[in-house]
Amino acid sequence: MDLSKAQSGFSLGFTKNSIADESISLQIDTSFRSSSNPVRPIPLQFFEEKEDGAPRFENGEQKDHNNEDEELWILGQSMCVKRQRDSKPVPNPCIRLAAEHSLQQRRAAVRSWGNQRLEEADPEVGEIMKMEKQRQVLGIELIASENFVCRAVMEALGSHLTNKYSEGMPGARYYTGNQFIDIIETLCHERALAAFSLDSEKWGVNVQPYSCTSANFAVYTGLLLPGDRIMGLDSPSGGHMSHGWYMPGGKKVSAASIFFESFPYRVNPQTGYIDYDKLEEKALDYLPKILICGGSSYPREWDYARFRQIADRCGAVLMCDMAHISGLVAAQESASPFDYCDIVTSTTHKSLRGPRGGIIFYRRGAKSKKQGTCLSNGDSSGQYDFEEKINFAVFPSLQGGPHNNHIAALAITLKQVATPEYKAYMQQVKKNAQALASALLRRKCKLVTGGTDNHLLLWDLTSLGLTGKCYEKVCEMCHITLNKTAIFGDSGAISPGGVRIGTPAMTSRGCLESDFETIAYFLYRAAQITSAVQRDHGKLQKEFLKGLHSNKDIIDLRNRVEAFAVQFAMPGFDD
Repeated sequence: MDLSKAQSGFSLGFTKNSIADESISLQIDTSFRSSSNPVRPIPLQFFEEKEDGAPRFENGEQKDHNNEDEELWILGQSMCVKRQRDSKPVPNPCIRLAAEHSLQQRRAAVRSWGNQRLEEADPEVGEIMKMEKQRQVLGIELIASENFVCRAVMEALGSHLTNKYSEGMPGARYYTGNQFIDIIETLCHERALAAFSLDSEKWGVNVQPYSCTSANFAVYTGLLLPGDRIMGLDSPSGGHMSHGWYMPGGKKVSAASIFFESFPYRVNPQTGYIDYDKLEEKALDYLPKILICGGSSYPREWDYARFRQIADRCGAVLMCDMAHISGLVAAQESASPFDYCDIVTSTTHKSLRGPRGGIIFYRRGAKSKKQGTCLSNGDSSGQYDFEEKINFAVFPSLQGGPHNNHIAALAITLKQVATPEYKAYMQQVKKNAQALASALLRRKCKLVTGGTDNHLLLWDLTSLGLTGKCYEKVCEMCHITLNKTAIFGDSGAISPGGVRIGTPAMTSRGCLESDFETIAYFLYRAAQITSAVQRDHGKLQKEFLKGLHSNKDIIDLRNRVEAFAVQFAMPGFDD
């Protein structure tokens, strides 16, 4: 019988392994075809044989189901099915080499981006960075909160340390692989305490804050409840907005004023000095939980002993924000807040000449009997409890992982801060500030408080009929950078009446007293240009700016400024 015809009348129920071989021998009795009742076709179905290793039995005897030949019975007829032998494919060396080559190409493609220099990876950003470097080299930098860092700090900031995630504190991280990061941060702690001559039994430090504003808010978060009271220097008097400040219309500007109640103290409007009697009077009425000393535009020393007395009388924690003067404090060229304060915060990039970031110092151990009542949320153990609260506020309350590259750069900075060379640098910063102040005073310029005790001075431009905003713009076009600032009596920072001038950055480039005499001339000449443009075009910003374009006096002063600035190398670069 023909196989194809036999298959048309019925279907074969082969197992999966039974159909691999086409050589199937069939012997079928066809007499059933003569039946009067035709057989209904059976659909062909393939059943997968379960290869579970279990024994099979036939007529009481075990049968080897892995045998190459299998006998099937279909409609009473015996069929012998040949099973195909398993055969492994012969490896093709060409295919293997092609696969290996493909892997190498893929690996190279993944890695290719990793070793490109900036100029190759992103020429656009690289070119902008070159222009910014040129701006810094050709200009006179007088912003009091800016400085130049050394090559070692830049190398640490641009290092592989930025790759590591290190949430937590040394020895208590949320990730593994931090054994060397722990060493760096612990070393930074030790150097921070040494730089300010602090005893590790009495002071602790956190070097993880991203900025001093972050550091200040961490202190508030750790020690206060929302709505608790803080008290700091008014912004137009030289304070910082992170100490809590409202706009004249009542708008809350900083997070400190949004989440906490803040009330300012001010300077004496006649002298420009802090009015400590008024401060004490207000503090005793307001009863702040934290009393803050320190500011961003105050050119005189702070009376920390008087602050301590006031804090003790009103039961407040005494906190100092020494962001601007921390370098002077470390070099012992300014009074130290550590003798009187409970908590001290600072930036790390201003007079310290380090990377951009913040730092928090806090008292630890037994409370001094001389110390007044400190905020401890009911803790009467006689021990300071700032450490755990502040560290927890920094992480996990407010920040994620610390910037390890910054912490390493800060450790480098703090090592330099402890050297005699750094002390000489800070002494020169003060000399240069005094030389600049004297040169401006000789030109009948009005300085707030009549001079300076630190690295900055405030020039009151209102006596010249100028605004800080217009004067700042003229200076910028002449490649002199400084910043407008409010002075007491101003309605706010929208149209401030003065500018803040600092000496750390140009001192870092090598300028001495005689050089700041020249800088004073440039500043006074810029004021004359501002007055002339304002006279011809008015004070309105839009019209005033029109008068600056193609102004010959500005072009002349800019050329002179650039010729002066290029004499002083930019730290951290060979050229």
